[in-house]
Amino acid sequence: MSLKLNILFVTFSLQSLLALASDPDPIQDFCIPNPKAAAIKIARFTILPCKNSSDATTDDFVFSGMKAAGNFSDTGLATIPVNPTNFPGLNTLGMSFVRADLKVGAINPPHFHPRATEITYVVQGSVYSGFVDSSNRVFARVLEQGEAMVFPRGLVHFQMNVGDKAATVFGSFNSQNPGNQKIPSAIFGSGIDNKLLEKAFGLSSKQIGIMRRKFDPKTVN
Repeated sequence: MSLKLNILFVTFSLQSLLALASDPDPIQDFCIPNPKAAAIKIARFTILPCKNSSDATTDDFVFSGMKAAGNFSDTGLATIPVNPTNFPGLNTLGMSFVRADLKVGAINPPHFHPRATEITYVVQGSVYSGFVDSSNRVFARVLEQGEAMVFPRGLVHFQMNVGDKAATVFGSFNSQNPGNQKIPSAIFGSGIDNKLLEKAFGLSSKQIGIMRRKFDPKTVN
């Protein structure tokens, strides 16, 4: 194979990999899912056909569900995820977002999004925010109102309200389905063998049981 063909092959391969690394580009202006149409099954995905563009209205492209905080968990965190499921106008556009509210001292525990980079913007409050790179280096600082921080795709990141009043942040993702794996739940609430966890974390069987009950109430030890 000639040098020119080699270069073309490598270039094409890299472009193909990059294309697979993000949501596919839309092939039309928009695609509002048609709930009345028969769903199409492709592998493990269920896809609704687009409704006729002439039937689209302005309301399809407006979301009003983030005016107030969502329901708070016992840990003081409330989130309102916004994606094509509750905002059909986002469908095929390769993006989604979330509103997160944290009571004083509340945390958004370490987690990551396997399919998206996130940029978070502090609407109000003081929020300790950061991420950990693949060499275990931490990039973190307190963000004040009006500041933003980016969390690279697939890297563990976290937030904590360190102010004296409630904090609100908005996060935006470059995928309509970014995924969200919370580290504590993924480790202690997923059914990983107890012996492995004991060896990995240097914890006793009793301590592992406590962690399992905390992050997976259905688990019986």
